[in-house]
Amino acid sequence: MRILQISDFIDETRIKDLQASNKTDALNEMIELISSSPNINDSNAFKKAIFKRESLMSTGIGLGIAIPHAKIPECKDFVIAIGRLKNSIEYESLDNKPVNLIFMIGASDQQDKEYIRLLSRLVLRLKDNQVQKELIRAKDQSEIYSIITSAK
Repeated sequence: MRILQISDFIDETRIKDLQASNKTDALNEMIELISSSPNINDSNAFKKAIFKRESLMSTGIGLGIAIPHAKIPECKDFVIAIGRLKNSIEYESLDNKPVNLIFMIGASDQQDKEYIRLLSRLVLRLKDNQVQKELIRAKDQSEIYSIITSAK
């Protein structure tokens, strides 16, 4: 079993300040961003899976954070994209608060146990109030990358 490091699946080119003003536009921007990864073989299949997952239950976990995610055969390995919103958007989050950080995860449909471990590791990191504040205040993608990959 391999040791999962969040830093192995995040690339600075998949970190972006989003322009979206609503959930659908934010998800579409994130899908376009994450689909730049060579690990996503079919962006349309990924988009369909993300919106299907979102229709079952919001991936807004609370604390201003959403983690939309999908496991599909058209994804070769884990990939994570990060979006930050200057103006929070309504996201139907568990705590009914708007979202300003979105972490999108793609995975192969064969990565069940690793998928749960990676998702758990990311959620634990994001629940740290100091990490959240630093991500919001970060001046650019490079700083966001540094914060998320060095957080304990």
